[in-house]
This record gives sequence, structure tokens and C-alpha cells, in this order.
Amino acid sequence: MMVEPEQGTPDGAPGEQERRYPSTIGGMFYLLVLATVAVAITVATLDEWRTGIRVMGGALVFAALVRLVLRARDAGMLAVRHKVLDALILLVLGGLLIFLAGSIPDQPGGF
Repeated sequence: MMVEPEQGTPDGAPGEQERRYPSTIGGMFYLLVLATVAVAITVATLDEWRTGIRVMGGALVFAALVRLVLRARDAGMLAVRHKVLDALILLVLGGLLIFLAGSIPDQPGGF
């Protein structure tokens, strides 16, 4: 008795599904946010820490907006939990970084 391959599988192996490729738009935004955070860490380390922290916070706020706009399957690695929870976490963290960078007073004799 010959068994026919299952529909939707390229090699007919039972239980396997078609390979899903990562979303290029979500991956692009994720890499953009990641690169911006890396630049922000470099700026905070080498130059002005407040500017670096503000840029990092801005990148997280941007990631929150992107997460709200894109569907879950298009969001790539920005999608971890439910859309609203992901965006809320990113927005709160980014907003707090921006707030703290502006509210910490300069220390005399500090860096």
C-alpha cells in the first residue's frame, strides 16, 4: 500500500509543515533598533552619557511604535508577547530612560 505525501509539505514527510521564512520588515526594524542601541551605548561610554541614554530610550520608543503598527507575524523578533504588552514594556522602558537622563543632576567633579 502506497501512502501519498501530505498536502503542504515539500518532501511529504508526515507532521512537517512548510518552512516559514522570517519577516524581512520586522527583521529590518529589529536590526535598526539593535544598531541604534549599540551606537547609543558607544556614545554613552565614550562621549556624553545623557545623549547616549536619550538615543537608547528613543530607539525603544520607536520599537514600541513599530510593534503596535506591525502584525505579529510581521514584527519579527520585536514580537515576544501580546502586541499591547510588548509595546507597553518598550514604551515604559524607553520613556524612563529619557526621563532619567534629563532628571539626574550633574555631579561636581564627575565625568
